[in-house]
Amino acid sequence: MAEHPVIGYLVWAVLLGAVFAWEGISLIRIGDGFPTLSDALDGVMRYAAGRWTLFALWLWFGWHTFVRGWHFMLREPV
Repeated sequence: MAEHPVIGYLVWAVLLGAVFAWEGISLIRIGDGFPTLSDALDGVMRYAAGRWTLFALWLWFGWHTFVRGWHFMLREPV
């Protein structure tokens, strides 16, 4: 069995922790003008180029997360 990439898990934990920290700080400091993540996404999605860019990033992330490396059941054996 292959070893688990501990550094990968650590990087993902730090990234998710940073996102939750950002959202928590922005919700606590509402009057200070510190934007929440939905405020930032609203600013990007206001323009068509921003919507297309987010859609392309979403497709790229989904492909590399879920599809790449799959062995499809209907593929002929090699």
